[in-house]
Amino acid sequence: MDMLVILKALGDDTRFKIIEILLEHNYCVRTLADELGISEAAVSQHLKVLKEAGLLEGERRGYYMHYDVNRDVLYKLASKIEELADIQRKPCNFKEKEDCNHNEKQQCHMQKTGQECSEKVRFFCHGSSKKEGGKQDANHNCHES
Repeated sequence: MDMLVILKALGDDTRFKIIEILLEHNYCVRTLADELGISEAAVSQHLKVLKEAGLLEGERRGYYMHYDVNRDVLYKLASKIEELADIQRKPCNFKEKEDCNHNEKQQCHMQKTGQECSEKVRFFCHGSSKKEGGKQDANHNCHES
């Protein structure tokens, strides 16, 4: 499963709408074109991209091909995105790493001297300063030793 191909396929508004529609109904090209208000040729091109990404399966019903979403691919994509979201930021250890940028070195230095980070530096390092309930986010660890 090529994640980038899938994400690119879903990155188009029309293709994303097609996926949303097909999650609720198995439709043919003609019905999708009517639902979306675009030509059947345009729908066919979008379906081709979605099929190549592995997101769609087709089932012939008489003369028409009806399409369904390959939910396994969506579940795998969701799982991979969850894995990405769970990656923890590593602290900058500027003594060991020469490729830390100047701002990161300054932040680490400020912590080691006991100085408080300015709001600007804190935002650069941490993003937004607090999560819900006032607890510090697990990704706010650039000053850990």
